[in-house]
Amino acid sequence: MAKRVLVVYHSQGGNTRAAAKAVAAGVRSVRGARPVLKRAASAGSKDLVRCDAYCFGTPDYFSYMAGQLKALFDRIFYPTVEKINGRPCGLFVTHGGGGKASRSLEDMRRSFKLKQVGKTVLVKGHPNAAARRALKKLGAAVAKAAL
Repeated sequence: MAKRVLVVYHSQGGNTRAAAKAVAAGVRSVRGARPVLKRAASAGSKDLVRCDAYCFGTPDYFSYMAGQLKALFDRIFYPTVEKINGRPCGLFVTHGGGGKASRSLEDMRRSFKLKQVGKTVLVKGHPNAAARRALKKLGAAVAKAAL
């Protein structure tokens, strides 16, 4: 059975959604892995428990992750924390010139005791070709870590 990588994100303007799709394409490129793409508002603890690895994406809002993603983490912490410890994850942030939201996302990853694969991918604005390559590479690396 294929390993499932949950790619969960929040996007209002479309930049983070485009980034999430590139990450999912990277997951899809790895034999034996399949992406599960979900918006943060519709994801829940069952999604995390059922998946083998995760990629979390957010826009940078006032140097912090999007409220919808933070709300997801708030909802799922107690139902999942002991069940998902040690699983691999990747992180990506779209921003307009800062990218400081990466800190809050990395702190959250540590709270859940997930193993970060690679560095957080920072994307300024809409993902260009170079950013899409980096995002696909991230997705593939997380998928391989889940196998």
